[in-house]
Amino acid sequence: MISKPDKNKARQKRQKRVRAKISGTAERPRLNVFRSNKNIYAQVIDDVKGVTLASASSLDKEVSDGSKVEEAAAVGALVAKRAQDAKVSEVIFDRGGYIYHGRVQSLAEAARENGLKF
Repeated sequence: MISKPDKNKARQKRQKRVRAKISGTAERPRLNVFRSNKNIYAQVIDDVKGVTLASASSLDKEVSDGSKVEEAAAVGALVAKRAQDAKVSEVIFDRGGYIYHGRVQSLAEAARENGLKF
């Protein structure tokens, strides 16, 4: 019997390969994205200290209901605002092994429009 390829294992493999090359510092933390079937999460992480500086998700009360792409844009705007409150203006974008399309792209563009540089 032929087994189906596990999409999440392939994504984790891509994520591991990328994470070997990029790392967030205090000057330029990492903006990490995790996408589940229902929600999307974003964190600004300083990998040197191992600390999350800012985070947002589609579960937050500030994010209104809409399509998944609209929610992702709202999460991007919210994480950018929270990062700026934590005095972070430049980040390294870590798409978490996901394709830069749809919800991930929407989150990234909203974060850029709201002041994060990457």
